[in-house]
Amino acid sequence: MFHFKQDSRNVYLVNYACYKPDASLMCSKKNFMHLSRISGAFTEESLAFQKKVLERSGLGEKTYLSEGLLTVPEDVGMREARKEAEKVMFGAVDELFSKVSLNVNDIGILVLNCSLFNPAPSLSSAIVNRYKLRSNILSYNLGGMGCSAGMISIDLAKRLLQEQPNSYALVINLECSTQNWYRGNDRSMLVSNCIFRLGGAAVLLSNRSLDRFFSKYQLTHTVRTHKGADDLAYNSILQQEDGNNVVGIKLSKELISVAGDAIKTNITTLGPLVLPVSEQLLFLTTKLAKRIFKMKVKTYVPDFKLAIEHFCIHAGGSAVLDAMEKNLQMTEWHMEPSRMTLYRFGNISSCSVWYELAYAEAKGRIRKGDKVWQIAFGSGFKCSSSVWRALTDIDPIGEENPWTDEINDFPVSVPKIQAFE
Repeated sequence: MFHFKQDSRNVYLVNYACYKPDASLMCSKKNFMHLSRISGAFTEESLAFQKKVLERSGLGEKTYLSEGLLTVPEDVGMREARKEAEKVMFGAVDELFSKVSLNVNDIGILVLNCSLFNPAPSLSSAIVNRYKLRSNILSYNLGGMGCSAGMISIDLAKRLLQEQPNSYALVINLECSTQNWYRGNDRSMLVSNCIFRLGGAAVLLSNRSLDRFFSKYQLTHTVRTHKGADDLAYNSILQQEDGNNVVGIKLSKELISVAGDAIKTNITTLGPLVLPVSEQLLFLTTKLAKRIFKMKVKTYVPDFKLAIEHFCIHAGGSAVLDAMEKNLQMTEWHMEPSRMTLYRFGNISSCSVWYELAYAEAKGRIRKGDKVWQIAFGSGFKCSSSVWRALTDIDPIGEENPWTDEINDFPVSVPKIQAFE
């Protein structure tokens, strides 16, 4: 008997949607500080520190917090947390379904990621219940995987689609802050309160060949990097109790360097898949000169702009974006989607790269054949990339996304000041 290896099925991004919270959930920096003060949880020193973080964060005045965190006193119970999660994920999925012609019974795969809120039944089960998805659906609920989980979800969905013929995959990215509001005074845990905000995205993927003609993008590459074997990387973002047994997310001082190392490993793997041969040879030559011949030469940094037109870099904080801009020799134009997403929506965890792509679309930048690189990094420590190729010109006229009614107000000037990520 002969066994023939089956070709990998192409994976298409039919469409996606980003949740835009109601204006009533907007929280200015002044209001954030007011809520922190009246909560009675923080010392004057902690309040001063939070104010400084906000001033240097790269966040604007119109980011969103959950209803529970805007309530006085804050409501951080299970009911309110589930309410937040459902509002975000149902809102994103409802908008996605309004954009596509789809029978929900055709959805064979569901992948949902939410790092810090994992109730029972799971959030993925809540999706199955809400939309009455079929009983044999392959459903996955990813928890504790941090801000890179959005790209991990895409990679998982891709692998499942390559094994399941004639299928659709629904991928949902969100984070839930309601139950994870830190009420202590450890500075390394206060930063998360200041920069994380409300958001979520829903993505519809397909492996149906006919969907190529109705889809926005084709997935060309996914690359995943995990540095968890290194103790420094593993402990760089850690959920734990402080000295007073108050639970929070601790960010270590080594986070920026840990992130840089994970990103370097990830792009070193991605480079040969996307870069022109000339760039690969220059990189390899300098690497060999250092390693084999012990020459004191600077390792060549490949110019990814020669292979990729658009960059969606996780808006984790201004310091990370500054480092990415410098190390990858990006222009302000290339960094604009990430910086404006951080400014307008804050750090929205795993879904930030979709708001960034939506920004590029709203600006009318995406043309047929363009390549888009989404790269995200987070606890673990992990870094994950996805590369897409546009299958059509994306006309912003008629597109509905969170930037549609305000895109002409951007970009805005955001001072580059060393932040506290």
